[in-house]
Amino acid sequence: MNKAFVKESDDADEDEAPESALPVGTNYMTVRGHAQIRAEFEHLVKVERPAIVQVVSWAAGNGDRSENGDYIYGKKRLREIDRRIRFLSKRLESAVIVDPTEQRNCDQVFFAATVTVCDADGVEATYQIVGIDEANALEGRISWISPLARALLKAREGDTVRFESPGGVREIDIIKVKYE
Repeated sequence: MNKAFVKESDDADEDEAPESALPVGTNYMTVRGHAQIRAEFEHLVKVERPAIVQVVSWAAGNGDRSENGDYIYGKKRLREIDRRIRFLSKRLESAVIVDPTEQRNCDQVFFAATVTVCDADGVEATYQIVGIDEANALEGRISWISPLARALLKAREGDTVRFESPGGVREIDIIKVKYE
């Protein structure tokens, strides 16, 4: 079939679903998380996008665009960057920055708390409750909407909390709560 009769949408990428699946409403962020997202936004706007625009402009001047790889892939990358810029812009606009150092009730777990817990086997772990955009389980930064964070919220040092994990219901003891 001739390519002219086939509708191909370059705008529909698989990576767009997670961004659009984020909850709408209050977007809590720590100071660190806000700074990281702001830095990524600034980098895309001031460094990456202008560089790609320059490559696409150069490639467009080379003639036939239908078989020009620099032009085709540059335009695709430009769409990806623009999509990410729009996403970050919306996330930054809806951000509510929570500074953990301003927390008054330091013995109770709230957003931005760093919590040390101990499970039934005696294994200790430390987690910080952060915003959706800054969660990274490998660094011990868990989203405030995760099952573990929801179980920890409003608990105090010495409390035992239960939560549903992929392996079933677990109980953990809260050893230490700090805000830094």
